[in-house]
Amino acid sequence: MAATLRIQSDWSRALSKDEGEAWLSCRSPGKPTLYGSVTRRGLSSDGVPDIVASEGFVVGDVTKKSILISCPHENVSTKFLAPYTSFCRIHQKSITCLDISSGGGLGVSTSTDGTMKIWQAANGEIRRLLEGHVYDVNCCRFFPSGLVVLSGGMDAQLKVWSAEDASCAVTFKGHKGGILDTAIVDRGRNVLSCSRDGTARLWDCGKSACLGVIADCGSPVNGIAVGTADDSLNLGTPEKPPSEREVGTEGKILLLAREDKKLQGVGLQSRQPVFLFVGSDAFNCCTFLSSTYILAGTQDGNIYQLDVRNTNAPVQVIHRSGAPVLSLLPYRDGFIASQGN
Repeated sequence: MAATLRIQSDWSRALSKDEGEAWLSCRSPGKPTLYGSVTRRGLSSDGVPDIVASEGFVVGDVTKKSILISCPHENVSTKFLAPYTSFCRIHQKSITCLDISSGGGLGVSTSTDGTMKIWQAANGEIRRLLEGHVYDVNCCRFFPSGLVVLSGGMDAQLKVWSAEDASCAVTFKGHKGGILDTAIVDRGRNVLSCSRDGTARLWDCGKSACLGVIADCGSPVNGIAVGTADDSLNLGTPEKPPSEREVGTEGKILLLAREDKKLQGVGLQSRQPVFLFVGSDAFNCCTFLSSTYILAGTQDGNIYQLDVRNTNAPVQVIHRSGAPVLSLLPYRDGFIASQGN
């Protein structure tokens, strides 16, 4: 496993001062962690920070928004990027979930401060406060239209909101425990949810009704993802004809990231199990890279890449730290992961 180079603080703030400082660490599996620091000594004539590193580290290319740092001893280098924009006034406490509309104009987020808000992605201006859940809201996402929001909370309720006037159009009830994640099927006539009660359910937005329990795992389901399955995959056959209210479920596979260290694949229309993979710890999240490859992250910091056609062994296991992997997002030819450190 390759060495990992980290800045242990918000370097963009630390180095915005005349003599700011940020801590460095370089960790290579099986070896002692190397520690150091980077210090800003001032600005160059063109406004670029003048930055030096402590012994064992080398500062390379520096711009107003990035720093390239290397650790020659471990032959590793990393480019650290500053945020383009920071919004500090939307929530008062930790943000638990967020999403950006398909057009990029709006954001929606939930927080441990007990609120769910819609805001302008350009400047962070709060547009709507979505009130109606009891207790914490765990998850939120925009429908493909960008005009509607889906949310799930610890009150075991799934809600559909108007992003235009903050009204709650639909409330789904049926789960027996807090809802932990949601997914939207195609354009959104059907939606999915998973819960601490161990089930994943399919809902009909038009009739405000549950179309069925897709899986009952006997263990909390922390995350779900829905995607089109590879043509060679056998998704099983439904035991009875699907409801005419089901739209876009054919040929889809539902991933279930389970608390009992299992990652499961289920045929969305058939409700039949497709695969079951056992990991090193509780699975927190999962996503599709393609119709063939999937990712899933665990509580002990592992990211598993699997081929859905053969899940007997992972394609690779990525481990950067022991911190929980909390979310995964495909990005260009790779992915973005967030961890609890």
